[in-house]
Amino acid sequence: MMLSLFDQFASPKIMGLPLILIATLFPIMIFFTSNRLIYNRLSTTQAWLTMTITKQLLLPINTNGHKWATPLISVMMLLISINLLGLLPYTFTPTTQLSMNMALATPLWLATVLMGLKNQPSTSLGHLLPEGTPPPLIPALIIIETISLFIRPIALGVRLTANLTAGHLLMHLISTAAFNMALTMPTVSLFTLVLLLLLTGLEIAVAMIQAYVFTLLLSLYLQENV
Repeated sequence: MMLSLFDQFASPKIMGLPLILIATLFPIMIFFTSNRLIYNRLSTTQAWLTMTITKQLLLPINTNGHKWATPLISVMMLLISINLLGLLPYTFTPTTQLSMNMALATPLWLATVLMGLKNQPSTSLGHLLPEGTPPPLIPALIIIETISLFIRPIALGVRLTANLTAGHLLMHLISTAAFNMALTMPTVSLFTLVLLLLLTGLEIAVAMIQAYVFTLLLSLYLQENV
């Protein structure tokens, strides 16, 4: 029994075992079967799509930042897998938890900042003060730019959390309405069910888009520090 709408973001358990662990192991079990290691049309399409997205992410970054290709594409694939996994029944979406998203965003953002301070300290610190700033505005602008710099990981985590949480809550509300009106107003319930199916398709798109946006913003932060 759910006491709150937000109870759906608690990991379901059977005999004390979180179902998310079982759901996470299924893709690994499917991948490591013998026939899945042989290249086919699906795996070739996945490899082509991964390469295309990687090239798109690294397009505005100079050669020194191309070593980040593997971490960036790995983060994006991880987020896509987790986000899509949370849309399955009896599973749990870890990326609806702000703590996990902040734990993922903060080290990656900090790595880009530290790399910039190590390789080009003058340019990195120069972002805190735009060129041509009038002298009376220098202290205020330095404070504002410093705050905006430290807000970046918070924005990454909150954006991902808010988008996924809002979508899951809306799906839960619409599915509850469709179930409760099934006997009293079947026509309205059917319309609500169709709306739920459309929203599910939208949430699948949101799950992939938010993973791409998260990685794209990281690549933009990286661009400023390489």
